[in-house]
Amino acid sequence: MIGFSRFTTSATMLAVLVSAVPASAEEIRVLSSLGIKAVVEDLAPKFEKSSKHKVSTVFDLASALKAKIDLGEPFDVAILTPALLDELIAKGKVAPASKSVVARVGLGLMTKAGAKKLDVGTVDAFKRTLLDSKSITYAAAGASGVAFVATIDKLGIADALKAKSKLAASGDEVNANVASGAADLAVLPVSEILPVKGAQLGGVFPAEIQTYIVMAAGVNAAARSAAAQQFVTFLMSPANSQVIKAKGMDR
Repeated sequence: MIGFSRFTTSATMLAVLVSAVPASAEEIRVLSSLGIKAVVEDLAPKFEKSSKHKVSTVFDLASALKAKIDLGEPFDVAILTPALLDELIAKGKVAPASKSVVARVGLGLMTKAGAKKLDVGTVDAFKRTLLDSKSITYAAAGASGVAFVATIDKLGIADALKAKSKLAASGDEVNANVASGAADLAVLPVSEILPVKGAQLGGVFPAEIQTYIVMAAGVNAAARSAAAQQFVTFLMSPANSQVIKAKGMDR
């Protein structure tokens, strides 16, 4: 009986020890829009340190990432515009309950570093600045590019800007156009302008015509662990709001 008692006690202690061992670290594959890249790059290492999980990231235009997911691109977390995320939810690729609006960002005009600040304080001044520019570049398929086209159409200057518009396939191409002097103005979310070396935020769109690009995160509907949702929860933490603000975004 004594031997059996000791065996039972030992087995119980072993079970407790095993249950106390943390789950093995996992790799979380995040497909993220460029609009929130600066935030993700700042917060991912902090999440890795606190959770011991590994975060691998792929950044691109939201529309391009959505197309990749439609074609079977593996992912654990997708950070896209809400409309694109909703399409993935409708297709059963993203868990509906996991959808979380992380942040939003307004549009701005990027110029070369050292250039004088742009006169964009009023809608009329904004229009003059665009019309007086040598060339304007933007990512035509990006959310900011789509919003910009809608804005200049509303302002009645779309035709006047057509000849000087230099369409780009990506944010990197937009940056290169400004850096090389191929364009003196670029349209991007403020969060994509601030990190660009050799460039600066020339001004933001006037409040009356400002468009906000919203970033929402969702977890793969086929996720088998809680790690991906933990990352989304970390992004949503109020403790990280200062990082979001510092990168040009807000809740």
